[in-house]
Amino acid sequence: MRGQQEEKEPKCAAVGAPRDKTVRPRKRKADVAIFLQDLDEDVKDMTKKKHRESEVSCSLDLDCTSPQSWSSPPHQEEDVPVSLTSAGLFHYNFPNIFVTPVHCTPLPVLCWASKDVVWSNMLEKDRTYTRDVHMLEKHPHLQPKMRAILLDWLMEVSEVYKLHRETYHLAQDYFDRFMATQRNVYKSTLQLIGITCLFIAAKVEEMYPPKVHQFAYVTDEACTEVQILSMEIIIMKELNWSLSPQTPISWLNVYMQVAYLKESEELLLPRYPQETFTQIAELLDLCMLDVRCLEFSNGIIAASALFHFSSLELVENVSALKRVELEECVRWMVPFAMVLRETGGSQMKTFPGIPADDMHNIQCHASYITWLVILLLNDV
Repeated sequence: MRGQQEEKEPKCAAVGAPRDKTVRPRKRKADVAIFLQDLDEDVKDMTKKKHRESEVSCSLDLDCTSPQSWSSPPHQEEDVPVSLTSAGLFHYNFPNIFVTPVHCTPLPVLCWASKDVVWSNMLEKDRTYTRDVHMLEKHPHLQPKMRAILLDWLMEVSEVYKLHRETYHLAQDYFDRFMATQRNVYKSTLQLIGITCLFIAAKVEEMYPPKVHQFAYVTDEACTEVQILSMEIIIMKELNWSLSPQTPISWLNVYMQVAYLKESEELLLPRYPQETFTQIAELLDLCMLDVRCLEFSNGIIAASALFHFSSLELVENVSALKRVELEECVRWMVPFAMVLRETGGSQMKTFPGIPADDMHNIQCHASYITWLVILLLNDV
């Protein structure tokens, strides 16, 4: 006989237990309206409104007109953390399993994980995968326009092979972080580094990634298969095999899904309009060609892009970010949004063999370099 009785473990649910099955329609109309704002009306409203004295620290003094006016954020009280020691408990070093996020999570209740843990992991990735905005200073032979041309070409390759937007953004992240670890890279090596980053990203993200000879083919024999495979090992070692960042397009997907989600729907099934998503993704693609995008975290970049197509209140609800955290990035993004509004952007493309509900996830190529030239001319 043992002196102590062992605690009984909870019984597992029966294997044959019936489960509630609910049939949900594939598409539903959204309750939250995300729409393009009228620039002229916003400018008129901004000229009439005066800044309140209590909001002096958060006021915007924009040198250029933004397509979206700011509105005062609702007052929210911060939760005061309760210490376990105040309740008379002893000091124990418990593993921090359920980490409280920096911002209150906007995610709904999840049946497969804790929403706080999921949100905390996403925020931790944004802090862990850092980029260096001054990386080109380490490469005196390179210029910012060379990076823009290379990324524009990678978008074109992604469209040819019907790669997903996430694949392209992963490749861009690999390229920027790898270049920050190197010095004195020449222009002749950029194409090899870029196509290798896309090759790695395709193997990480795609179910059926193109073969290495297909990536070598699009370089017009400038890069061989052996060179790509050799550069692959170099890049992954320099990145310390950290290949899973939270990209701007993945943040945007979460924000959009939370905005259009109903209580009875699943978070992992997209419910937002494809056209709206592709328009915002196009603004993201254009902005990310500018090396100054490395100054901001991916979550803030995605929230700022969403702001130009919606409202501050909606962005705060879906991202848990505050106005003061977004204002600098939104101000930087204004000229890009203006160019897209003037040019009209591009139409949503269709791809043979791609399901209709996945069409918006395919990376498309547009006249980004031409739009950048227009942006430079407007600045002059």
